[in-house]
Amino acid sequence: MEEQSHFMPNVTLGYGTFLILWGVAVSILSESDSVTSYFPSFLGAPIAISGWMAKSNPDRRKDWMHVAVVFGLLCALGGTRFFMVMGDGLDYASGSMLMLLLTGSAYTFLCVRSFIEARKAREASAS
Repeated sequence: MEEQSHFMPNVTLGYGTFLILWGVAVSILSESDSVTSYFPSFLGAPIAISGWMAKSNPDRRKDWMHVAVVFGLLCALGGTRFFMVMGDGLDYASGSMLMLLLTGSAYTFLCVRSFIEARKAREASAS
């Protein structure tokens, strides 16, 4: 059970770091002057911080993981803008939107599954 309890905080820290690096890389590669090209980084920072806090503070892990999943859901919701611009073709901006939609949805799904499993395990140990 202990190994499983560290899985999602590690995934969260990794996902947040990925989003930060993605935002910076896309902004540099596209030579964008727009602050919106850093949108994945803006969402990745609180996810990474939540993952770090969940790992370093096991007593508050549940709280920090709930904070992280809210930002993961914001990634998925922000990525839905891809459907508005997909007719223009795939470029750096639309690629970032698609990435946010896919990864944010997958991350949110993993978090919800983890929450369900944690609740089942807690109920099983209580009875």
